[in-house]
Amino acid sequence: MTHRLPERDRPWMMRTYAGHSTAARSNELYRRNLAKGQTGLSVAFDLPTQTGYDADHELARGEVGKVGVPISHRGDMAALMDGIPLGDMNTSMTINATAAWLFALYVVAAEEQGVDESALSGTTQNDIIKEYLSRGTYAFPPEPSMRLIADMVAYAVEHVPRWNPVNICSYHLQEAGATPVQEVAFAMATACAVLDAVAERVPASRMPAVFGRISFFVNAGVRFVEEHAKLRAMSVLWEELGRSRYGVDDQKALRFRYGVQVNSLGLTESQPENNVQRIVLEALAVTLGRNARARAVQLPAWNEALGLPRPWDQQWALRIQQVLAFETDLLEYPDLFEGSVVMDGLVGELLDGAREELARVEERGGAVEAVPYMKAALVESHRARIARIESGEQVLVGVNRFVETEPSPMVGEDGGILVVDPGVEAETREALASWRAARGDVTGALDELRRVAASDENILPATLAAARAGVTTGEWAGALREVFGSYRAPTGVGEAASPAADEALRDEVARVSEALGRTIKILVGKPGLDGHSNGAEQIAVRARDAGMDVVYEGIRLTPAQIARSAVDEGVHVIGLSILSGSHRELIPDVIAALDGADIPVVVGGIIPTADIPELKAAGVAAVFTPKDFELDRIMHAIVALVAERNGVGAAA
Repeated sequence: MTHRLPERDRPWMMRTYAGHSTAARSNELYRRNLAKGQTGLSVAFDLPTQTGYDADHELARGEVGKVGVPISHRGDMAALMDGIPLGDMNTSMTINATAAWLFALYVVAAEEQGVDESALSGTTQNDIIKEYLSRGTYAFPPEPSMRLIADMVAYAVEHVPRWNPVNICSYHLQEAGATPVQEVAFAMATACAVLDAVAERVPASRMPAVFGRISFFVNAGVRFVEEHAKLRAMSVLWEELGRSRYGVDDQKALRFRYGVQVNSLGLTESQPENNVQRIVLEALAVTLGRNARARAVQLPAWNEALGLPRPWDQQWALRIQQVLAFETDLLEYPDLFEGSVVMDGLVGELLDGAREELARVEERGGAVEAVPYMKAALVESHRARIARIESGEQVLVGVNRFVETEPSPMVGEDGGILVVDPGVEAETREALASWRAARGDVTGALDELRRVAASDENILPATLAAARAGVTTGEWAGALREVFGSYRAPTGVGEAASPAADEALRDEVARVSEALGRTIKILVGKPGLDGHSNGAEQIAVRARDAGMDVVYEGIRLTPAQIARSAVDEGVHVIGLSILSGSHRELIPDVIAALDGADIPVVVGGIIPTADIPELKAAGVAAVFTPKDFELDRIMHAIVALVAERNGVGAAA
């Protein structure tokens, strides 16, 4: 092997994860990003779109256009892709529960441009298992959700052959605390569950083609040497599974195909400028070794721990990729790690651990049946991670070491983030009403959708017909909910192990509880559609281990439901967690729904400093943000608040 390539490699596809406010405004953003040298699109959808609700649904309040673009019907998709030639574009859509629907809208938008579906290339994430485990944007129970995925894969392989109909997403597993071994094993278990479901819907002769269209979306943390080894291990294990379990021998089909967004879990609110070097180092994990190089990369912005990035921040993330690809000599060499004793040893360790963990999942019936086991394992891994940070064993520069700092000039008068116009929600509701009034009768399309959903037929043709008829996102999902039912995923909180108890905290909980005449009871709630429950779960686990009674019912609750539960359960304090930017609407709604009940409310999440006075004016007793990483300190503050509200004196 020569130490240089005969010619420089082509760069990976460069994307930025983007979308907010409205389809028209997001289209403007996409066009600007493409003009700056971005080579593919990565669409962020808002939470109502991701979970199958229209903008005028009760659960959509405060969430419209916040973490992505609202897409309610084919008109919105056409506006989102206006002027972007879909026959030439490679589009990634981060969408799961409603993936079949958004895929159908994209196909119809292409038809309206005169582009045949066979010419389309891109990816739909479409990984529902990790939604139950980490991200929370599921809509239906596991079995019909897997049926939707299988139907879409079967349809795409035959009709849209350049499309990746599913993108097994280990990214959010790491965000939920997964170790490298767990990330590899749980992702492979999910891929097997998808392939097994598709195998029931296509001839055996088509399985190599199906296997070759499965892609992955992985995470890369700051321990970039180990993270690169993880990717090599995934490549080895994927080929093993293809050959041994699915009888695939086509080397091209066996290739481990993945895109990546590097780690957001490690981005910090404290000294946020440090996130830039974290992102650069994490990008090396997925680009250094040629034999395991990512096919597409999107990097988070430096300020994502503060809120929604501005266009300039996303430009900076794109420029990091471009400097790496075009200024350095990275793409001029063969694989840098071939023959490395260190890399081979790390890969071997990860493979051994992943095979053992994968066997445990298989013993429990595979990924679908093992969701409770995997969820509990992730909650426990995240608990252990937080404990290492609290103890200082795991260093976070600027958070638990080297905390002395100058004020960051990067956080200016706008707080260093983009704030979505609060009028977007009303604007979207009005546009939705106008669409319904003008589109004509869609009853027949919805009836056919229900009929097919209740049968064994592939649901994509009826979904495409509904998209063409003008059905909305909420109507499509609502029809399927009527047939499939609803679902609440396990929280994993009850099974998480207890850390070594903070005796002072437990003693204070016991003292205040004795003075109250019963154990302190806390309700941990997540109002709205934000499914990122990792922080809420860790608060619930720590409160339980401190000796409190904990009420935690999981995600996706209305303010009225949370308030009613708090009153019925007789809790002493309510802890609300929101990361989607909807705190300004939903927190006051919870307080109003308490209807005068004297229960203090504390709030945690990604909350800009400028919003804290407004929340406190609405009645919030305390606000905690990512910089408040010491859970015991938060618990002490909550216990002191309960004591003060109930006239319990301070400890002697």
